[in-house]
Amino acid sequence: MLVGVIADDFTGASDIANTLAKGVPPEGGLRTAQYPGIPKNKAAADVDAGVISLKSRSAPVEEAVAESLMALAWLKDQGCRQIIFKYCSTFDSTNEGNIGPVASALASALNVRKVVVCPAFPAAGRSVYQGHLFVHDRLLNESGMQNHPVTPMTDPDIRRVLARQIDGTVGHLPYLVVAEGTPAIAGAISEQTGETDFIVVDTLQDSDLLAIGAALADAPLVTGGSGVAMGLPRNFITSGLADGREGKACAVSGPGAILAGSCSGATLGQIEHHKANHPTFPIEVEAVMSGRVTAATLIEFITSQRDTAPLVYSSGSPEAVSSLQERFGREAISDMLDSVFADTARALLEAGYRRLVVAGGETSGAVSKALAKSLGHPAMMIGAEIDPGVPILTLGEVDPVALALKSGNFGSEDFFEKALRIMEGGK
Repeated sequence: MLVGVIADDFTGASDIANTLAKGVPPEGGLRTAQYPGIPKNKAAADVDAGVISLKSRSAPVEEAVAESLMALAWLKDQGCRQIIFKYCSTFDSTNEGNIGPVASALASALNVRKVVVCPAFPAAGRSVYQGHLFVHDRLLNESGMQNHPVTPMTDPDIRRVLARQIDGTVGHLPYLVVAEGTPAIAGAISEQTGETDFIVVDTLQDSDLLAIGAALADAPLVTGGSGVAMGLPRNFITSGLADGREGKACAVSGPGAILAGSCSGATLGQIEHHKANHPTFPIEVEAVMSGRVTAATLIEFITSQRDTAPLVYSSGSPEAVSSLQERFGREAISDMLDSVFADTARALLEAGYRRLVVAGGETSGAVSKALAKSLGHPAMMIGAEIDPGVPILTLGEVDPVALALKSGNFGSEDFFEKALRIMEGGK
């Protein structure tokens, strides 16, 4: 294994796995596997890049750091030459963590400084300029992320956010330098003072990511969103360490269903679009908390709507979510919904469902872990891309299961129906 990724949630893991598997023309990408949690066994010999999916984005700081260090130990045992700490392209965290503490712990374990911080993902509308993070044409704190129910982001200055989370120092690489290309970027990183722990890098377009990636060819540790990995496969392919591959089209037959647990604006729009032509079932949190709605309820609805792309969802407006959290408690709601979605996924697997689309990081984590456990913990192999940042994942070689794990804000309006179609080999 050449590249090891520690991702702080499941949708983010599949996002960067997709980036590594796809690579860029003409070289292509790396043969990439995604693991739901830290594997117990060695990786397959032909895997170039391994992505470990953790649930550390919203975990207590100490737990997030400990799990990330365990993931690092496993990846080092596989022979990884480069480690990537992958977090969300909106850098959402709290003043205490977890991005800063995890990044600091990994840097300390690898004995490195001047570590790049690059959350930008221009293809998804995330860019960094003068150290400030933008979502399309809005600063982060005006993009809707200020209303995130778990990690509200009210400060768009990534330097300032990170500095509040770590004991070290944060530098900055301005766009005027980045625009000059790889030699200038590499030189500017090297010229940062020896006391600089992290360097926030301005990034406005995909070509910047390729130039940054080339400058990081020998970096032991890189941190960022999935975009930072765009130019990294080329380094290993042109050096002869990898032969260049690309995610292959998937063709998995069998009934499909959609499970949505995201409250993002994009997901809410996708749900409304899907409602127009497909059966949907809204999951009322009060009903789940009281036991009136269970996994059996959802299974009954989904199986009664076989072959119609049924959708069950627990999404709601930020105001509604906030009110429910005050009433029942955020952790209690999250745990209960995760349990219901996980039980539903397991039952669908037993009922012969082989195509599942899942929206939301927490929901994706619960579903992925449940399916992996039922199937004996196989690695998830990265297939064709559905929309930017969202690939098809397949589990198992005999009678495989196809998954699409969608981050809340990703995907086109018709994503749900399109994902199920592409899983069958369509377009």
